[in-house]
Amino acid sequence: MSRTPTGLVPILATPFTSGGEVDRASLRSLVEFQLSCGVDGVAVFGMASEGFALTAAERAVILRDVRAVAGPDVPIVAGVNGTGTAPALEQARAAAEGGADQVMVLPPFLAKPAPGQVAEFFTDVAAGAGVPVMIQDAPGVTGVTIAPETITDLAAHPMITSVKIEAPPTPVKIAAVTGGGVDHLAVLGGQNAQAVLEEYGNGAVGTMPACEFADVLRNVLDEHAAGRYAEARAGFARLMPLIQLGTRPGQAWAVHKEVLVRRGVIASGTVRLPARPLDPVTARALDDVLADLPLAPRR
Repeated sequence: MSRTPTGLVPILATPFTSGGEVDRASLRSLVEFQLSCGVDGVAVFGMASEGFALTAAERAVILRDVRAVAGPDVPIVAGVNGTGTAPALEQARAAAEGGADQVMVLPPFLAKPAPGQVAEFFTDVAAGAGVPVMIQDAPGVTGVTIAPETITDLAAHPMITSVKIEAPPTPVKIAAVTGGGVDHLAVLGGQNAQAVLEEYGNGAVGTMPACEFADVLRNVLDEHAAGRYAEARAGFARLMPLIQLGTRPGQAWAVHKEVLVRRGVIASGTVRLPARPLDPVTARALDDVLADLPLAPRR
């Protein structure tokens, strides 16, 4: 069975040229940057990747390029956002064939499933994906609530090995899941790592934030792992304004990319509809945040 990613697993932005095409050179640079930050894995096709705006052909090229740069030893998670079982299985199987170690699967969200259908959907996808499944519990995006007991029940399936909790407050939901008696289920936090230290304190074994501050967050997590909790909290407090700005509705994708451009990691901050270009108000806020949090350019 493929590896279950834990630790720091950033969601990669998808770089586009100024003309809106996938920028493969910038993508390679972005993966190299993540590796230099000491990440434990990377993820593609998540919300922070603008996965909702990518074609199947683009997804195949992106996954192939990320695997080529990351090499065989770095776990890769591929997001699946199909709106029903058949398209979800199609995406999952393509990810498995492309070399993903895990698929991060959203529940159906256009036609809202009944509670029993949520379990049926994940069971069917896990049975046919050909690669282990991570449940993505993201009601803010999908409008679909997944109860903690549903998650722990689904963990009985041998191909469901992890869950990403993005239901706020994430530490409370994580505590409910990790307290459910399923020791083999890896629980990771989302929400751009807004509560990562509290999540770890309640049983999380990983976090999947955006990718522009992976080096700074790596330091925070290392301090926490070493028992230097005061230092970890101080480092996290310095990072929090950027984390919060990276969750601003409609602007999150532009914020992630603008920081990466300023750090010399990617060439353009272009986003695809329905993401929005950086607006002047958010740009000024980002200037202020980065003045207080100098980020080193790409090494």
